Amino acid sequence: MTTVSWVFGYGSLMWDPGFHPVETAKARVSGYARSFCLRSTMYRGTEEAPGLVLGLDEQDGGTCAGLAMRIGAQDHAEVMAYLRARELSTDAYREAILPLRLDDGRRIEALAYVMRRDHWQYAGGLALSEQARIIARACGGRGPNCDYLFNTARHLAEIGLADDELERLSSDVRRLMAE
Repeated sequence: MTTVSWVFGYGSLMWDPGFHPVETAKARVSGYARSFCLRSTMYRGTEEAPGLVLGLDEQDGGTCAGLAMRIGAQDHAEVMAYLRARELSTDAYREAILPLRLDDGRRIEALAYVMRRDHWQYAGGLALSEQARIIARACGGRGPNCDYLFNTARHLAEIGLADDELERLSSDVRRLMAE
């Protein structure tokens, strides 16, 4: 794979990257959508009761806003090893080099972790109500599934990239948790 100095975060990498980027910029990628399409059996669920986490899912006409984070040259090998251990632990994602447009107009290429639809953990196409039911109840090694959703929705809103679908999902999950 070509060496790239940017990585695209669309979920927890935005608010918990695990490394210190030397530059961060709001960015958009076309042809993909952020969705709760990955069954989580380690971090936000268990094998007996999987949770759901975000994946970058290919979608005709789709667009996904997130953060492009530039990796310092001196940290590149260490950061890549970390990201691969974190994101490829079950091979549900594949690494892809995608063209991004930064908010300042620059066009760059960035490493992104894209959902593999042929993987057993793929859960694309679930109704929002089903996603909410799963997320409201699931808990894994990194805590409650709802925390992942709430942190991502809050972070997107804080950086000016509010996601209406995640906001609706958050409301549904809060309602279910209150019942």
